[in-house]
Amino acid sequence: MPDSPYAQLDWDAQGQPLSRQFDDVYFAREDGLGETRHVFLAGNQLAARCAALPAGGRLCIGETGFGTGTNFLCAWQLFEQSAPSDAQLHFVSVEKYPLSPADLQRALALWPELAPWSSQLLEQYVAIHAGFQRLLLAGGRVVLTLLIGDAMELLPQLDGQIDVWFLDGFAPAKNPDMWGLPLFQQLARLSAPGASLATFASSGFVRRALIEAGFAMRRVPGYGTKWENLNGHYAGPAAAAEKPWFARPQYRPPQRTALVIGAGLAGCATAASLAARGWQVSLLERHADVAQEASGNPQGVLYLKLSAHGTALSQLIVSGFGHTRRLLQRLQTGSDWAPCGVLQLAFDAKEAERQARLAAAFPRQLLHSLDQAQAEDRAGIRLPAGGLFYPDAGWVHPPALCQLLAEHPQIRLLTHSEALQLRRVDGQWQALDGERLLASAAVAVLAGAAEVKRFAAAAELPLKRIRGQISRLPQTTASAALACVVCAEGYVAPARHGEHTLGASFDFHSDDLSPTAAEHAGNLQLLQDISSDLAARLQADQLDPAQLEGRAAFRCTSPDYLPIVGPLADSTVFAAAYAVLGKDARQVPDSPCPWLDGLYVNSGHGSRGLITAPLSGELLAAWLNDEPLPVPRSVAEACHPNRFALRRLIRNTK
Repeated sequence: MPDSPYAQLDWDAQGQPLSRQFDDVYFAREDGLGETRHVFLAGNQLAARCAALPAGGRLCIGETGFGTGTNFLCAWQLFEQSAPSDAQLHFVSVEKYPLSPADLQRALALWPELAPWSSQLLEQYVAIHAGFQRLLLAGGRVVLTLLIGDAMELLPQLDGQIDVWFLDGFAPAKNPDMWGLPLFQQLARLSAPGASLATFASSGFVRRALIEAGFAMRRVPGYGTKWENLNGHYAGPAAAAEKPWFARPQYRPPQRTALVIGAGLAGCATAASLAARGWQVSLLERHADVAQEASGNPQGVLYLKLSAHGTALSQLIVSGFGHTRRLLQRLQTGSDWAPCGVLQLAFDAKEAERQARLAAAFPRQLLHSLDQAQAEDRAGIRLPAGGLFYPDAGWVHPPALCQLLAEHPQIRLLTHSEALQLRRVDGQWQALDGERLLASAAVAVLAGAAEVKRFAAAAELPLKRIRGQISRLPQTTASAALACVVCAEGYVAPARHGEHTLGASFDFHSDDLSPTAAEHAGNLQLLQDISSDLAARLQADQLDPAQLEGRAAFRCTSPDYLPIVGPLADSTVFAAAYAVLGKDARQVPDSPCPWLDGLYVNSGHGSRGLITAPLSGELLAAWLNDEPLPVPRSVAEACHPNRFALRRLIRNTK
């Protein structure tokens, strides 16, 4: 099992935190906030930068060393005081050893004046695990992206342009890796033209390395007992061009209007992420309300099927889990969700081996092994084996999450509106139901699961539908003992409103959504495999499968099990523009990608939609608003719609 990912702290006589790893202070003992405001805020002329933002504008701040978050909170406070009310602050910070929630709360208690902002941060500071973690604050007006891990591993994966830099790692003598040329070259790669930079450091080798990386630097008066520090700006060349088929589309609509087709979890999340950025969104749903298809089950599980090898899917799952888990803080515990934990049983030798690898690869704050006795104690029922326990996970009522996401005042929900046709007219995407115009907007997002294939631009996406059926079992006095979600080949959740959810079946062939007695019987067998004790508590042997309540819906998945999220291109022109890849996959033609202006897709989430769909909404919003991406560049590329067209070209297949 890895060491704890959290910072190891000591606390001095004044109650201030000290890093045990680096034997250094987190902020100046005399006046930590004063130093922050002098060095980073005034040093980057942040008040003037915020005041000069246009309506609906955005400022991106990057930081090396999140620490106790005081730089972020001071910047947020100043932004709120100085920026236009509809502007947005993006703050991206890397931190190898994040503070535990308890330590962060203790450290921030030192600054009562920051309480209006620190209280919001602390409320969202849950499920902070390795990799990219996105926190939405102030209703989405402030976006904090934490890169948890080694700076030289994570900054090269960041895709975005930073306007302002705070260099605030521990002192160069204590932590030299955070002050060397390789890191500064990454800052240069990520810098917007003329990006400003400030740091408390003043060492000659730091100044020389920054200059070598392309920053124009100067020494300025320091704060308190410190004689001087460094300010500057990026004066070097722009970063090299990307692969054109993954480059950001240059189209920027004259009005920030969008229509989103499909009001399941992917569509509601996309609409919410755009609305938080000031977009006017029309959300089209063919049914009478949101979450009527695969997102409509009474209980879904925050289930993390991970890999010990750090695959793109595994990285997406860890980041998406954290993002969804933080969204759930806004729902009603017990009715809409429950942070009861999820137990994945080691139901055979192969699964036990897989779980052992995961337990060795991830910190116990995310997952840890339980033997059979421990698992039974945690679950409250007898079990056939131990397994992996995910303490931050639990169950969710997906319709409640969809309702939460869709209730933004910038979102107009259009029910009984089934888009059968999509066309581009005078710079607007028009959604039609036969001859009837449902909505039009500068941008359109296809978020209707496998139904996106009805539109020509998405017809070639290799999406497949998988029918799944859940069963609803009445709670008994004895079954109330179930204390967490338990998974094997299926899952069973603690009761919600007097019913347990049990499922779910997998049927690759049926197109009929009528629940069947045969699949209810199959679900009851899943229950026996999970726990014969729980089956007895639920009197499952006395239940008639033909009389059980339940529902069936189609999951929608892709061949590589990753969602399909991003801008869509003209497939015919794409194949012609990059045909050379069929002969030499190492070529990078300079032909721009033939994007379909303003057309995007968010689909293929399979059984992981609770974890991947909300973060994918943020990813789409980042594509559309030219913001730092909420996932590593490699993960965004792995989810990109163009990956399939590229594979066809390279493999020379139809």
